[in-house]
Amino acid sequence: MGVLKPHLDLNGLYHLPLPPWTVFLHFDLNLTTCVYLHKCSISLNVFSISILQTSELLKTSLGVDDITASSICDKFKRKLFQETFDPSAGRSIDEVRVGHWEESILEAAGSRCPPHSLASQCYYLWKSSRLEFLSLSPEIRDLLRELRGRYKLLLLTNGEAQTQREKVEAVGCDEFFDAIVVGGEHAEQKPLLSIFTLCFNMLQVEARDCVMVGDSLDTDIQGGFDAKVRATVWISSAAAALPDGSVTPDYTIPTVLHLPDVLQRLR
Repeated sequence: MGVLKPHLDLNGLYHLPLPPWTVFLHFDLNLTTCVYLHKCSISLNVFSISILQTSELLKTSLGVDDITASSICDKFKRKLFQETFDPSAGRSIDEVRVGHWEESILEAAGSRCPPHSLASQCYYLWKSSRLEFLSLSPEIRDLLRELRGRYKLLLLTNGEAQTQREKVEAVGCDEFFDAIVVGGEHAEQKPLLSIFTLCFNMLQVEARDCVMVGDSLDTDIQGGFDAKVRATVWISSAAAALPDGSVTPDYTIPTVLHLPDVLQRLR
């Protein structure tokens, strides 16, 4: 198929008319979104904003310098990115992540560390600031309204259920999608076939009538390929070569705003 080359990470499944299709979108609510500060629209890393605010709390509460506060935050980030959450273990995701902060403070600040309460403060500040700054740009909101007027839209995202639902609510995704599926609420997540079959059944569509859009080759594009959707669309601003052994997307676009061009080609 064709390739469009010359980022808001939006991944999911579309159902397109003439013939009736569905578009599956993956929406990465973890990193870059469009936020508004001082009445100016700027692209910022939401994670970095939340870490910066928490670093200031650490410096004030512990009396540490920038280097120590940064070390604590770096340790937390490593624990977060290496996290494996098992809901059957008896702890909530909030409790697990408070534990990440507590361990990070102890490792970097040692005996200067105050009680468990500081770790809890760090976690809830970090969490609330992430949710506060998550938003969709006006351009993305307009695009989704336009697409939903013509296609069935399904938002499919991996991740722990509570965390992802909080992000979906903060961004206000419900009005833009016919269905929202969070992998952590089901037995299997992308790229496994069962989660795609669930989505097809929810919208009462066939895989051959669907388009998978996402920014991850390993989960979104591979999952769409294995599910035998009509087409896969990879969002990649880097325009880099595909890794060896990677699945090949049918289309590559630098931003989801280019998606209508692809859908027009597929009609």
